[in-house]
Amino acid sequence: MLSDAIKKSISRAPARAMLKATGLTDADLERPLVAVANTWTEVMPCNLHFRTLAEKVKEGIRAAGGTPIECNTIAISDGISMGTEGMKASLVSREVIADSIELFVRGHLFDAVIAICGCDKTIPGTVMALARLNLPGLALYGGSIMPGQFHGHEVTIQDVFEAVGAYSAGKMTEKEVCELENKACPGAGACGGQFTANTMALAISFLGISPLGLSEVPATDPRKGQAAFDSGVAVMQLLKKDLRPRQFITHDSIENAIASVAASGGSTNAVMHLLAIARDAGVPLTIDEFDTIAAKTPLLADLKPGGRFAAPDMYAAGGMRLLGHRLREAGLLHDGPTVSGKTLFEEISQVRETPGQEVIRPLSNPLKKEGGLAILRGSLAPDGCVVKLAGHDRLLHSGPARVFDSEEAAFEAVQQRRIKAGDVVVIRYEGPKGGPGMREMLGVTGAIVGQGLSESTALITDGRFSGATHGFMVGHVAPEAAVGGPIALVRDGDVITLDVRARRLDVAANLEERRAQWKPPAPRYTTGVMAKYAKLVSSASEGAVTGA
Repeated sequence: MLSDAIKKSISRAPARAMLKATGLTDADLERPLVAVANTWTEVMPCNLHFRTLAEKVKEGIRAAGGTPIECNTIAISDGISMGTEGMKASLVSREVIADSIELFVRGHLFDAVIAICGCDKTIPGTVMALARLNLPGLALYGGSIMPGQFHGHEVTIQDVFEAVGAYSAGKMTEKEVCELENKACPGAGACGGQFTANTMALAISFLGISPLGLSEVPATDPRKGQAAFDSGVAVMQLLKKDLRPRQFITHDSIENAIASVAASGGSTNAVMHLLAIARDAGVPLTIDEFDTIAAKTPLLADLKPGGRFAAPDMYAAGGMRLLGHRLREAGLLHDGPTVSGKTLFEEISQVRETPGQEVIRPLSNPLKKEGGLAILRGSLAPDGCVVKLAGHDRLLHSGPARVFDSEEAAFEAVQQRRIKAGDVVVIRYEGPKGGPGMREMLGVTGAIVGQGLSESTALITDGRFSGATHGFMVGHVAPEAAVGGPIALVRDGDVITLDVRARRLDVAANLEERRAQWKPPAPRYTTGVMAKYAKLVSSASEGAVTGA
């Protein structure tokens, strides 16, 4: 065992003495040491219940012959920090999460790892760490929150963001917004729509690195404790068989993950997160492969933000196995091993579809013939950008640019009703380097939707979008403005055209004539983690990673 180097022989007596001070016994130290990497925090519902889950995971590890040792790492709430300077920390946290787990495990020579993840960045961050370490291990998703109830219908955090725009447009009163905010998030669990957390939970299950059928159990479901226990047992089976993450994370399984995202209308953030995971797993992957797969994958799941249902509804309908069954029927999945001990197709074969369910459509009646996202290029995005297609039917928009050099400036313009039908809102200097941290724009997009402008305007940015965003929105524009990308040269009134069928994002202007006048802006941070991140981070089209 790898841990023998830290706990065996007379020379390791000092190490054993310190380990025994934590309560471990000689019998505990004879067993494999298993790191339980927890992302618990009490700042948000997504990860609030992880202390309880971790205890169940540890019970499973002990029952299967291992000694669990828990550590914790950070988590940043996108929903809380959204629209503020704090949101810049969100994507940066993905790298810190991956780095900290990697360091903890390498520093103490653990034999195996199980990571408990929940909110948007903890999911890719933990899987990136697993891929780097390549020790027997898996990721357990903490599960979705249940939807809230407001005026007789189900609501999620998405409705609260959109209520801000509805209030500014006079469509809701302050009292109604307050009532909604009190009911939208009824307890523990990650945001309930097919936003980034549930999108990435689905993706890592189809990657094979998270146990399909266990991770998707909602956070407050009574069966979640048993799912955590079973995950602890599963990691010990991986150790006994010496099965490692890079045996599960392959190009085939990444294609499966992309297909699941496309079929579910998932978050565009999955593009950069899967690029980052692939890189840490040593799997070649380009942004254009997302477009190739999405173009042949039907949109089957009628999920929020563009659809009617939340993640717990999908679980009740038949869950990830049902979606996988549909994709297998369409010939869009590769079989391969998973951390459950079964192959993906064996897992899918256990599907139980709830009679009369309407969440996951049959292949004969998809919501759309193509998946929920596309990759565009063009004079404004020579290195690519991502457009979300789920939740609307628009494929073409041409209109004058309304240019803003920060999210705050754009939000103010929306709130003051200065955005008009036909406009293309351009938010720049919010990319990985320029932000730094590539903030999500849910405050702006939610306000646009709330004002009733989502069908008549478009928005492009070198920043990101929340998984709760819907409408004709283009993000991850690369190269970003901070490095002199074409988006930095756009001016108010320039006519911008988004053409999904042609996979183009273009501007009618001679940008090269303006380039000589452009100067890079002064860095927004000159010290600390944000400055370090801005210096190291790669393009969004490469996953916005900081590693070597």
